[in-house]
Amino acid sequence: MAQAIESAAAAHGPARILMQIAGIGSAKRVVGKDGNAAPLEDFAKVINVNLIGTYNAARLFAAACAKLDPMEAGARGVMVFTASVAAFDGQVGQQAYSASKAGVVGMTLPMARDLAQHGIRVCTIAPGLFKTPLLASLPEPVQQSLAASIPFPARLGKPEEFAELAVHIVHNNHLNGEVIRLDGALRMAPR
Repeated sequence: MAQAIESAAAAHGPARILMQIAGIGSAKRVVGKDGNAAPLEDFAKVINVNLIGTYNAARLFAAACAKLDPMEAGARGVMVFTASVAAFDGQVGQQAYSASKAGVVGMTLPMARDLAQHGIRVCTIAPGLFKTPLLASLPEPVQQSLAASIPFPARLGKPEEFAELAVHIVHNNHLNGEVIRLDGALRMAPR
């Protein structure tokens, strides 16, 4: 990650925006149908990628960004993390994914407070059901069923809606320490 930040800075100039979007998931019940406990390695892998990976990128970005000259009102940069509505209403089998995204939600405010002295803001977007390539690959009836579970608008979120919110966070210098649900008022059912 440190090398990626250095390479990007060499090619494009120092970064002032970090978009943390990458993540993985798994669907494992604590006790499987065979009566055995879920493998701890599966849980640890999701936590490592989604939570520790987010923290790692954030700490390295923040260290580089804190050294930059301040811009207007002392601002140096902004980080936008990606959580999920699963951080709040995870479904059966989503323990690892929900815990990892809840961890991202939980570190947003303390990190924003920590980095305020350096003029670096931190916000998190918690999307609901979006028409990502993964969801778009599902059969149309499945997509329609998922969309019907969203109060309004009763459709899957559009990637450009996520992008519009991310751009707004970057431009709105008073948004800091916030977790914003982007989900059409969706609350996930247990299954």
